[in-house]
Amino acid sequence: MGHKFMRRQLLACGITVLLFAPAALANERSDAKTQVEFGIKVAQNGLWNEALYRWQKAVQLDPTYAAAWNNLAIAFEHEGRFEEANQAYEKALQLDPKNLLIRQNFDLFKEINDRTKRRRAR
Repeated sequence: MGHKFMRRQLLACGITVLLFAPAALANERSDAKTQVEFGIKVAQNGLWNEALYRWQKAVQLDPTYAAAWNNLAIAFEHEGRFEEANQAYEKALQLDPKNLLIRQNFDLFKEINDRTKRRRAR
């Protein structure tokens, strides 16, 4: 009798965790979205370090948020941190390979970055 009760208790706990897990994930996405939106506002005002911080926070909150990775890549690019920009673009595309905006941003970044490297090599 004790084992059945314990099993029911564990099952109830497991169901409770499963019920709250989507809510927790939704909260993380909501918090990440708030960080992304704030990052956009401060970037528009030229505060790139703050934008970078906000977008880093967003990907920490929700590592599956492709738009946050894209914005982070743009901030890294703006700050001259090209290797980190490349990695962030690749992560964004890995998460959302059909996103044309991310693809266009990455292609433009690669084109400019390659041109810059060729000039430096001369």
